[in-house]
Amino acid sequence: MSRAGGDGTAALERAGAETVKRAVELDVASRFQESLVCYQEGIDLLLQVVKATKDEAKKHRYRQKISEYMTRAEDIKKHIEKEKQDGKYHKQIRIEENATGFSYEKVFQEYLSEIVSEVWVEDPYIRSVYQLYNFLRFCEMLVKGPCKVKTIHLLTSYDEGSGRNQQISGLDEIQQSLRNYGVTLNIAFSSSIHDREIRFNNGWMIKIGRGLDYFKKPQGRFSIGYCDFDLRPCHETTVDVFHTKHTKKM
Repeated sequence: MSRAGGDGTAALERAGAETVKRAVELDVASRFQESLVCYQEGIDLLLQVVKATKDEAKKHRYRQKISEYMTRAEDIKKHIEKEKQDGKYHKQIRIEENATGFSYEKVFQEYLSEIVSEVWVEDPYIRSVYQLYNFLRFCEMLVKGPCKVKTIHLLTSYDEGSGRNQQISGLDEIQQSLRNYGVTLNIAFSSSIHDREIRFNNGWMIKIGRGLDYFKKPQGRFSIGYCDFDLRPCHETTVDVFHTKHTKKM
C-alpha cells in the first residue's frame, strides 16, 4: 500500500473510531436518535476501512466490531419505533445563539416522508413581511417534496397595527401561488393563540420555542445568509420533536 493510501486508511480509522465513540456517548445519555445516526455513520466509515486494508487480522477485528455496532443500531431502531408507537418519542435540539446550519430543510426534512399529505401550522407570528417570507420558505420546502402535501392549515393571529392589510394580502398571495401547485392553504386567525407547533399527518409534531421566526435579520440584502438559511445565524431556541398516533385537527 502506498503511503498516501496508508494515510487515507488511518484517517478513515480515526474518523470511524471518533464517530462510534460519539455514538456510544449519546447512547449512554439516552439520546437515541442522534446515537443511531452516529452508529450508522461510524459503521459506514469502518466498512471503508475493511475494504481498504490488506491486514487480515485488522479486517477480522473490525468486522467483529461492525457486527456489534450493527446489532446495537438495530436495537435502537426498534426502541425508537416502539416509543413512536407508544406515543412516547421525544427528541430535543438546542439551537445556540448565532448558530448556523438550521435551515427549515435541516430541521424538518427527516420527518417529511412521502406519505405526508397534510400539514398543520400554529404560529401567532406570521404577520410582518419577514415572517410571511419565513412561512413562504416553509411552504416551498413542502412543495419540493419528497412529501406530497395537498393541504396546509395555518392558524395565526392578526397584525394588531397598521400591517394587517399587508399581512392579509401576503397570505392571499401565498394561498394563490400554492394553488398553482395543487396545494390548498386554509387560513384561520385566533386572538388567543400562544403555542407554536407544526404537525404532519404521519404523526410527527415539532414545537419550536420561537416558531418559524428563529433566524436573525441578515446584515444586508447582499450579505451571505440572506438567501441560504443554512448560512443565516439563529436566535437561541429549542426544537422539541414528538411522535403521536393521531395528529390533532384544528
